[in-house]
Amino acid sequence: MDPAPATPRWNLERPYLTGRFHQEAKTAAAAQAPGSKPFSLDSFSRGAGASTGSVIGSFAASVQELLVIDDLLSALVGIEGRYISIKRVRGKEGYVVFQIDSSMDLALQERTREIFPLCEDYVLVSQFVESRSHFKNGLVNHALAAALRAFLLDYQAMVAQLEHQFRLGRLSLQGLWFFCQRMTSSLNALAVLVEKATSNNTSGSATLNLLQSQAKAMGGDSAVRSLLEKMTEYASAAYLRMLERWVYEGVIDDPYGEFFIAENKSLQKESLTQDYDAKYWQQRYSLKEGIPSFLTNVAAIILTTGKYLNVMRECGHNVQVSLENSKLMSFGSNHQYLECIKSAYDFASGELLTLMKDKYDLIGKLRSLKRYLLLDQGDFLVHFMDIAREELTKKPEEISAEKLQSLLDIALRSTAAASDPTHEELICCVERSSLLKKLATLKDLDCACPADKLAAADVDQSMQLSITGLETFCLSNKVQWPLSLVISRKALTKYQLIFRLLFHCKHVSRQLCSAWQIQQVFRSVKILGTPILRSSILCRSMLKFVNSLLHYLTFEVLEPNWHLMHDRLQTARSIDEVIQIHDFFLQKCLKECLLLSPELLVKVEKLKALCLQYATSIQLLMPSIEVTNSENKSKSGKSRSRTNKSQDRDQQLKLTSENVIMSESILKFEAAFNSELQSLAPTLSNSSHAEPYLTHLAQCILGVRIDQ
Repeated sequence: MDPAPATPRWNLERPYLTGRFHQEAKTAAAAQAPGSKPFSLDSFSRGAGASTGSVIGSFAASVQELLVIDDLLSALVGIEGRYISIKRVRGKEGYVVFQIDSSMDLALQERTREIFPLCEDYVLVSQFVESRSHFKNGLVNHALAAALRAFLLDYQAMVAQLEHQFRLGRLSLQGLWFFCQRMTSSLNALAVLVEKATSNNTSGSATLNLLQSQAKAMGGDSAVRSLLEKMTEYASAAYLRMLERWVYEGVIDDPYGEFFIAENKSLQKESLTQDYDAKYWQQRYSLKEGIPSFLTNVAAIILTTGKYLNVMRECGHNVQVSLENSKLMSFGSNHQYLECIKSAYDFASGELLTLMKDKYDLIGKLRSLKRYLLLDQGDFLVHFMDIAREELTKKPEEISAEKLQSLLDIALRSTAAASDPTHEELICCVERSSLLKKLATLKDLDCACPADKLAAADVDQSMQLSITGLETFCLSNKVQWPLSLVISRKALTKYQLIFRLLFHCKHVSRQLCSAWQIQQVFRSVKILGTPILRSSILCRSMLKFVNSLLHYLTFEVLEPNWHLMHDRLQTARSIDEVIQIHDFFLQKCLKECLLLSPELLVKVEKLKALCLQYATSIQLLMPSIEVTNSENKSKSGKSRSRTNKSQDRDQQLKLTSENVIMSESILKFEAAFNSELQSLAPTLSNSSHAEPYLTHLAQCILGVRIDQ
């Protein structure tokens, strides 16, 4: 907000322009040299009568009445007379008291003092008009000062008419008092108003609230109430113009910081795709304190309306609400202004939602995220894991993101994803920490366990496994404005958490399938009770566990929740509702995927780690397969009988099956897997009562255990 222009010094230093001339000594001020300080009435005593040596009490009562009426006509507009003086109240700027010559007839004194409050109120209101007309006080105070000035003009016209009657000899002191009664209550109400406004230094909405409260307090005096309501209407005109520009154009036209909506220009829309904790949508435009009482109930709607219009303007889609029959003239009891605001909100909301759905294809973008980050279309992933296996087995810091991106592009172009234009928006990412550590860093997730305990329970530390790209790889997506309002950095991070869980489950399943294929060659060795048979049964149980977990995540969690979100989006009426529906979908998926249940997630991760260790051990402890294959290739040129080859192969397989190390390893894996599975089953069963979604997972896991 630019600083308010300064009020020129000449407008402050010349008393006859500011209404302060009643505070300056007339003869003493004129005698002062240029540039010197004028005398104040606080140090100046008497009036013109004192200088002549006569006092008002020396005249007859009839003459005194004429003299005091003449002085009162001046006092009514804040000017000293010959026998009525003005003194300032110390410590209160603008406050004055009127004093009468004590030698005056007592009856005349009493009647004169009854008129003094009107004079004092005029001075107070006049001073307020002058002071609140300065630039720094804002448009509302300017408008109120202008309305008060118009009222004072009517008041001064009344004084001029009374003076005319006095010159014609038709005005008595009693008559003067009588004719002033009409203005007394009105000017007193305005004086009380400006006194409170001055003491609280109100501006903007605070001034409007004060006007409204004062009008309501005058319910017993319809004339005064009507006057204050009129003042409120005039003062609110400037405020309503600000409101109009905001709800009809999305522009804050607030040169003095009076509007109840603040703009934080340091927050840019680009932060939505870069910062996990981006506050652009919540804090770029926000409500300030001191909302006008007549707008309190619709303040949120007003804020949202302007925000929607701003989004469309940022997109280059200039749109303005039609002003036909929608002019915000006042906020009277008919509540027409509320209907105008509601109409503006409905228009802006509908326009932005149509823009997001039609021009920017919001639903299509969400389908793309489902297809690739929630693995709805998995053929590209199988191909990618095959061709990127060597790169993904490296440590995260050794992986080339550019090479992974190139391999991903190859996988996408060689599968059904090639026909989808959105596949070009996919980006490869490699995190530097495990899934559990990543969850521990996200403070805003509603986890049931503290972050420090979550990090301490990291499976990779307990299992002493080295982290590779297979545990840290994830996909991201390019999101442009204005879709980033819905699919922000935070939303994409939640998608990535789910992707990492699914991707790792796929990897574990593939490793177990490889181990299963290696063991198939032992079918010809028909020795029941050997470690090979136990390993085969264990491998099948592990595969059922991982595949059941994948089935649960895909078909029991992601698929139904996505369809539910899709149906709700069809009936959404605003972009805020879309954001709420989308965030609810992601939060629900995170919860039902166990990512917000650390105790269960740690157990599942331990089971997956055991499966990976087992699959790796099988490949290391059965080298004879590879040896046999290499011998067959190296001796392919030599003539060997099929019978001899078969006998050699059977002999090597039998030796391997009797290997002591392999037997011990299989028994160890079997005991560890069964133990973890048995500890998981009761936890799932107990938690399923409080969390019904765990019932499906419990059935899958318990099924594996029963089968085992």
